[in-house]
Amino acid sequence: MKTTLIIMAAGIGSRFGGGIKQLTEMGKHKELIIDYSIYDAMEAGFNKVVFIIRKDIEKEFKEKIGNRIEKYIEVQYVYQSLQDIPEGYNVPEGRSKPWGTGQAILCCKDVVKEPFVIINADDYYGKEAFVKLHDFLISNKSESDYYNMAMAGFILKNTLSANGTVTRGICIVDENEYLADIYETRGIKAIKDQIVCDNSYVQQWITMDHKASMNMWAGYPDFIEYLEYGFKEFLNHLSEYDLNTKEFLLPEIVGQLLKENKAKVKVLETHDNWFGITYLEDKERVQNEFVQLIEKGVYPEKLWK
Repeated sequence: MKTTLIIMAAGIGSRFGGGIKQLTEMGKHKELIIDYSIYDAMEAGFNKVVFIIRKDIEKEFKEKIGNRIEKYIEVQYVYQSLQDIPEGYNVPEGRSKPWGTGQAILCCKDVVKEPFVIINADDYYGKEAFVKLHDFLISNKSESDYYNMAMAGFILKNTLSANGTVTRGICIVDENEYLADIYETRGIKAIKDQIVCDNSYVQQWITMDHKASMNMWAGYPDFIEYLEYGFKEFLNHLSEYDLNTKEFLLPEIVGQLLKENKAKVKVLETHDNWFGITYLEDKERVQNEFVQLIEKGVYPEKLWK
């Protein structure tokens, strides 16, 4: 059974300096975080990778990872662009901010026809989540009356950065381990053993042990088909205030489908520690994390032979 890993690598990291963060070298042999994600995904059973990139980084991206990876797994590319919007719509004058993760996945509609998992290029997820999500995809199927999905449910305290605040999808999970609601929450950080954040409602009940989304979703092609409709609805309801800033984001899309009883999302708990490069100061720490994983035997020193 073909299963695809979709890697979102088109984003612009406003808090990261020093080049393109998705292409920052982390391993001893110039491996990127993406290398380790693909390695873990292949071990779990994924056999195709789709990179979502921008045209302006295509040459460097292929030189740093794409040309290497295609020797081991089927690779395809799609390109996210601010100008890539439905016919009949126009990019608001003065807008430079990308349209967000929902539009990124919509770019895959012509190349992803099989079950898939979505990840960010600059996040390390660990092995457990790939295995659980792949098992979900091959043991379930999409139903005609709702969108059948799953997500990796990370423990919030395992996803924090020592160098600043983070944004996470904070999850409410029901007794059957299905997602009941999700709140895209910014400004999250730990102060001693307490979590603070920018959302006053979430602040009332958030804890270190809450489940958090790291944009690691599993789904089927019908969800990508829905995004075509959903993106038009998003554009139709953009207020004048939001024209240049608001994004079409996966947690908010899934949250709306839950409210409309159009989706079921299984939350698959993972205990691996996240790490990533939100800030330039994260780089050295992440490099050291990979050194430790190699020393523990989790990965070979040279990932690709």
